[in-house]
Amino acid sequence: MSTSQYHLRCRECGKIFGNQPRSLCEDCFSPLEVTYDYDSIRPLVSRELFASRAPNLWRYRELLPLPEGFRSSLPTGYTPLLKAPQLGLKIGSSNLYVKNDAVCLPTLSFKDRVVAVALANAREFGFDTVACSSTGNLANAVAAQAAREGFKAWIFIPSDLEPAKVLGTQIFGAQLVRINGNYDQVNRLCSQIADEHRWGFVNVNLRPYYAEGSKTVGFEIAEQLGWRLPDNIVVPMAGGSLITKIKKAFDELTQLGLVEPKLVKFFGAQATGCSPISTAIKQYSNEIEPQRPATIARSLAIGNPADGHYAVKAITASGGWSEDVSDAEVVNSIKLLAESEGIFTETAGGVTVGSASKLIRQDRILPEETTVLCITGNGLKTTDVLAGQYEVEVPIAPKLREFEVLLENKLSGVPTFAGERPALTVEV
Repeated sequence: MSTSQYHLRCRECGKIFGNQPRSLCEDCFSPLEVTYDYDSIRPLVSRELFASRAPNLWRYRELLPLPEGFRSSLPTGYTPLLKAPQLGLKIGSSNLYVKNDAVCLPTLSFKDRVVAVALANAREFGFDTVACSSTGNLANAVAAQAAREGFKAWIFIPSDLEPAKVLGTQIFGAQLVRINGNYDQVNRLCSQIADEHRWGFVNVNLRPYYAEGSKTVGFEIAEQLGWRLPDNIVVPMAGGSLITKIKKAFDELTQLGLVEPKLVKFFGAQATGCSPISTAIKQYSNEIEPQRPATIARSLAIGNPADGHYAVKAITASGGWSEDVSDAEVVNSIKLLAESEGIFTETAGGVTVGSASKLIRQDRILPEETTVLCITGNGLKTTDVLAGQYEVEVPIAPKLREFEVLLENKLSGVPTFAGERPALTVEV
């Protein structure tokens, strides 16, 4: 796309900033976002054009802030949209779908999308080093794609992240800096570092471009539903950007005539131990009161969400709502999704499923409505939260008779776990 077809604009005062690595308006200090010349884009796009291209996020390149001539060899995006009848039966929805970014390339979360777009612009702006503050998934995505694209990478994380996410950053050779503090403290430090070093921080000075990658979740949902919009969508919220960008995607598709106009209800999902956006909505307030995170859903543990105000606006304007769930409900919802649909999600997905179940019970989401749940990361990244959830089975000898005894015990309800009874023995 020609850079003349998109530019940065202040979300509040409307001042135009062209294209440059910055995220705040110098006049009113409000956030910047990418806006497009839709009149020039409209004749260039069609359903048929998108369908003719490879199944990845780059098929929507006219609607992304990509430098002219940019081509990526990484097929990120176009993850499955799966009908979820068994889960729907258990939580009370007859028309339920799961958008499964737990299998997104290359690091199994939706953050791969935003990083792909951010790094396209990092190259255009001349950075040789990229960086981020992260609650885990972003760290993995930046480290992996920086390695592939030849950038040096510095990753800043809270010191209590899940071990799998820490390892999933180190393996790619990035410089990892662990901070004795929560995400909000890490992010403030990164903002200061960005002022001192000419680095491309994907969620600081590259944030407006980075955030646009989230729109591709919305584009794909619409296309995979046969170029229709759902009735409802349930989205996990940390900083609040994803839910606003999916709404922007639906608005753009409608404006360009690619889908029929429709009011989609947006529902935000948070963990009770860190729910500043959900709390504001339940209090019918536009003000976000920062919270100190205390939840196992570390990928959502942002107590002072940068886009919280805009998330509240997106949800309330659509007639939606927000819910939050306890740590125990998160774990139970992870197990429920796995046992019903064969999808292993991380804690954020447990938050989504648990919140959706509450929203259905409250009749905020009706059973027959088309509802999409956004699963944003893979369960292999947060296996520590399942510690102690499953007993260790007593091993048996490789003999048919021992298996028959085990089978009989299973069917009759006799415990077969280590520590509960002696190992099975059979005379031969």
